[in-house]
Amino acid sequence: MSEEEEPLKRNHKLRHRLHEVITEADTPAGRWFDIILLVFIMASVLIVILESVPSLDSRYHTAFKVTEWVFTIFFTIEYALRLYSTYKPRKYATSFFGVIDLLSILPTYLSLIVAGTHSLMVIRALRLLRVFRILKLANFTRQGRIIMAALVSSLPKILVFLVFILVVVMIFGSIMYLIEGGTNANFDSIPRSIYWAIVTLTTVGYGDITPNTNLGQFLAAFIMILGYAVIAVPTGIISSDLIKQTSRDMRIEINTQQCQYCGKKGHADDAQYCKYCSKPLKS
Repeated sequence: MSEEEEPLKRNHKLRHRLHEVITEADTPAGRWFDIILLVFIMASVLIVILESVPSLDSRYHTAFKVTEWVFTIFFTIEYALRLYSTYKPRKYATSFFGVIDLLSILPTYLSLIVAGTHSLMVIRALRLLRVFRILKLANFTRQGRIIMAALVSSLPKILVFLVFILVVVMIFGSIMYLIEGGTNANFDSIPRSIYWAIVTLTTVGYGDITPNTNLGQFLAAFIMILGYAVIAVPTGIISSDLIKQTSRDMRIEINTQQCQYCGKKGHADDAQYCKYCSKPLKS
């Protein structure tokens, strides 16, 4: 190997090692890194919550600020290392966790310029979703993947059902406006009557608008009973898709390994190449 290739090889190994530690939980180092990261995330969220209490902020304002900057610097370094360790930084930067990681450090820097952005740092709580990967509970990661697949699969049916519900509440709202509109000041327009129909059909029942006539109360009772059927339909749709996805995916053994090129997960334990981009998973 030439002298020019030696630094490139060392750099490649360093990036691969950082990627393995930062993004995966299959090694002791990776697991410990993620546990420490979770502790920092929970502690930083706690600091933001405590800082919002006036009595505590007045007593420990300086300590809160110093601690917050320590957390921010740590998260900034972590974010930079994540960008460095992947071969396609833009893939990570535009991913869900990439956006969350960036948003979790921006408020502290923005607070130096714009007042009132400090409280946005509670968005760091979303990073606690990493706990499923950090604890390396393959069963939980698999179940999460199954749930997401079932939701995507059931989305067209749910959208059709929602359109049907919109039509129903428009019809009931219009009918209630005709029944109550002349005698009840609460039903003074069709949009307001539709709002009442939505609240009643979903069984929320705020009670801010109520019918006065016997016919209006009879229709309200009918909509309330219909509301129970409305709740059951989407539950049944999603449950059916969950059963289908479970039967398909439970036979697949997956791990926490993440492709260093495309950033995708969900690979089998014995996989040598990424099933999304065909790049090698191990260097």
